Amino acid sequence: MMHAMTLINDLLAYLPTFAVNVARLCVWLVLLSLVFVPLERWLAVRKAHLPRRALAANLGLYFLNSLLPAVIVGMLMAVVAAAAQAVLPAALPAAMSALPLAVKLPLSLLIAEIGFYWGHRLSHQWPWLWHFHSVHHKPEHLYFLINTHAHPVDMVVTRLFGMTPLYILGLAGASAGGSATPALVIVIGTIWGFFIHSNLRVRLGPLESIIATPAFHHWHHTSVAPLDRNFSSTLPFFDRVFGTWHLPDSWPAAYGLAEPAASAPPQPATTTP
Repeated sequence: MMHAMTLINDLLAYLPTFAVNVARLCVWLVLLSLVFVPLERWLAVRKAHLPRRALAANLGLYFLNSLLPAVIVGMLMAVVAAAAQAVLPAALPAAMSALPLAVKLPLSLLIAEIGFYWGHRLSHQWPWLWHFHSVHHKPEHLYFLINTHAHPVDMVVTRLFGMTPLYILGLAGASAGGSATPALVIVIGTIWGFFIHSNLRVRLGPLESIIATPAFHHWHHTSVAPLDRNFSSTLPFFDRVFGTWHLPDSWPAAYGLAEPAASAPPQPATTTP
């Protein structure tokens, strides 16, 4: 009985924080809609009518995947940080954590992007990870809310790949600066994720070799060959390094899940930059 009362009290104590987080997500949703809805009407890659049921599902996943994975990853990263402190020489994480935020943030973005790249790529190659990641590839129409159209397990796995190296190296931790770094990495990556999933027919010329764009990521969601390309979330440089770059002048003819027989392991890309 006492345990049940303690649990109830803990839940009641968390309610104000939960309410604030939901309110914050509502504000973000309004801001994202004000930006992307008109732009996607004027600059659409292809126009499509989204059924109300699909819109409702995407809104539900937006809230679910903005709340649940963050809690789970936070708990797991606390364990990772404690294990890293027990195993690694104290000098390495101490030196990394002492870096100023102006150095720590870009370094963290670079290291996290490597983790995100391989977590994403392995989610296409390992069947048990693809089982969850395939949810993200089911939509046959891309627009900004597809960024959070995913299975929560997939969101957790991808963030673990990106965040774990930061905690091991001391770039993230329990201090104020240490907690700010992973938070900024996630915020920047999430905002950029809405952009690259958007239904915007925009091309950025030479900048497309430096930063991920809708054109770059749309080719990741193609359901026709070549498949399994463009795994980077923000820095396409890593797709060039690891041979999965594909960015022609055209846009994909179709999106969604490909036929099983059409899927193949990534091969070195030969398309023009």
